[in-house]
Amino acid sequence: MKSRSLILPAALASALLLAACDKEAVKPKGESAEKSETADSGSTLNIPGLKDEKAQSSYVVGMTLGKQMTEIKDELDIDTVVRGLKDELAGGAKKVTDEQAQEIMAGFMERMQAKMMAEQMAAARKNSEEGQKFMEENAKKEGVKTTASGLQYQVLEEGKGAKPSGNDAVKVKYTGTLLDGTVFDSTDKNGGEPAILPLDRVIPGWAEGLRLMPVGSKYKLWIPGNLGYGEQVPPGAPFPPNATLVFEVELVEIVKAPK
Repeated sequence: MKSRSLILPAALASALLLAACDKEAVKPKGESAEKSETADSGSTLNIPGLKDEKAQSSYVVGMTLGKQMTEIKDELDIDTVVRGLKDELAGGAKKVTDEQAQEIMAGFMERMQAKMMAEQMAAARKNSEEGQKFMEENAKKEGVKTTASGLQYQVLEEGKGAKPSGNDAVKVKYTGTLLDGTVFDSTDKNGGEPAILPLDRVIPGWAEGLRLMPVGSKYKLWIPGNLGYGEQVPPGAPFPPNATLVFEVELVEIVKAPK
């Protein structure tokens, strides 16, 4: 689930940084070297309705502010946002004092945080119920085993090596998906090299599942939300709270735990 940023000054800073970035970042693909040099000398792109560099830069700043505020757009009156922006930049009298602005913003932040918390809790309940229903059906499938904790696994290939234990670290290849099959992480996506993971620093479902596997094995793990990331997912995580996660894991080697 994507984390939301409610700090509006950061949005403005991002907009200004983007507007001031290297022109190479906004050149159209396929532009000739000659045209690129011309653009670098100060000419503008031919964009209908944006006749000069000032207009184009202004529009890009507006686009960037809009992107930054996408998550809270339904809580704002955009015309009034523009009014406040104009009044602030004009430097004259404003309808709100700095002290009032702080009070209003504090209330706004509090309301938004409460709304986000309610949405997160509702999503967590929904995902927990859906995950539980899935696990109940999945447990009936041939070859699927369920542990006392609720972890489910299936042996795809059984190795003959030792099993990790305690605070061992493991070298693994894996693919992680959501219940709908969406891949959210894999060693293939990260260059194909095995990952080294200390068992005392991974989610409980991983730690339990890996300790069941002899080296050389490949298992499929179904990890319910309470053995995964639970309700408090990391900021920017590619899965929602209480998500049931599915991993295909190959245990390549037991290694010395990194410091």
